[in-house]
This record gives sequence, structure tokens and C-alpha cells, in this order.
Amino acid sequence: MVLTKEYRICMPLTVEEYKVGQLYMIARHSHEQSDSGEGVEVVENCACEDPEHGPGQYTEKRIHLSSRLPYWLQSMIPKIFYITEKAWNYYPFTITGNLVDSEDEFSLGLTRRL
Repeated sequence: MVLTKEYRICMPLTVEEYKVGQLYMIARHSHEQSDSGEGVEVVENCACEDPEHGPGQYTEKRIHLSSRLPYWLQSMIPKIFYITEKAWNYYPFTITGNLVDSEDEFSLGLTRRL
């Protein structure tokens, strides 16, 4: 027999305040990581609706990584190298997909619940 214990911690904010804070921290982190034309470029950020999860936020970003790679790898890849991230944020569900350099040969998907 397995005994499962669940602990809940009361948060000092509402769900709406949490959503606003989450969007703010994502934008702040993106801004902090962007320097000299590198970092995060937000391509699209809009509200969306899903029949299963309800209303949410769709975001498409390009994460430029050319200068953040090791030197030996920089010599083998193009100067303009980025990962495209597509995310659908339906609180408490988040669905994320990544494509490398806009090629459909490699993709990674992640679905998680907060």
C-alpha cells in the first residue's frame, strides 16, 4: 500500500496576478538575454483559444545562439543560427515545441502542467 501526501501552500496572489507576473518575467528574461543583436526575438505574441484547454496565450520566439556556442561548433554552422520556439500557454497547461534553424528535420515537443 502506498501512502500519498499532498501539501498545499497558499499563494499571496490570485491566478490573474500570477498570469501577469509570468508574462512579465518571461519578457524580462528575454530582454536580459538579448545583447548585440543576439538573444530572443519575439515573432508573434497573441491571445488564442483551444477547445480542450480554453483561452490562452500563443508565443513564437526565435532564440539566436550563434555567439553562445563553443568555438569549434561555431566554425561548422552558419552565422545566423537560431531555434524557433512555439508555445501555447493555457494556465495551468503549457505546450511547447522547438524547431532548430527552421528546419522540420528536428523538432522537440513538451507538454507540462504547472
